[in-house]
Amino acid sequence: MAKTEKLPDLNDPILRAKLEKNMGHNYYGEPAWPNDLLYMFPVVITGTIALITGLAVLDPTMVGEPANPFATPLEILPEWFLYPAFQILRIVPNKLLGVLLQSLIPVGLILIPFIENVNKFQNPFRRPVAMAVFLFGTAFTLWLGIGSTMPIDKSLTLGLF
Repeated sequence: MAKTEKLPDLNDPILRAKLEKNMGHNYYGEPAWPNDLLYMFPVVITGTIALITGLAVLDPTMVGEPANPFATPLEILPEWFLYPAFQILRIVPNKLLGVLLQSLIPVGLILIPFIENVNKFQNPFRRPVAMAVFLFGTAFTLWLGIGSTMPIDKSLTLGLF
């Protein structure tokens, strides 16, 4: 016997009220427990662990020469995930200002849920503020990360100009 999927009752007044407000169109008001917490979150967490493990296998950190505190290499680069923060310190002439700018990174990450909560829609194309912040932040982070691998005179323009 085939399992039948329960379709939403479009005559339900609560569901109709949600649909009129453009809410509940995705899961028809389905709660986060147990679906998201038991099924979606483990998938996302497993995918994140797999991505990080894959990156670690593709670009492992090698054990190099012993550190010499009296001989600093000309070009020091941190791990790849710290490139954007490193670039901020490189291009800002005042190091205190560079540290303050770096403190905006966690502040921005903390503000994401509040920015996301402004709009009631789930569709990213109907959330222009959140999408603009996300796209600008992603482009800016990539620009900083790519620029940190270049010499300081080419790092701001990425060698294009």
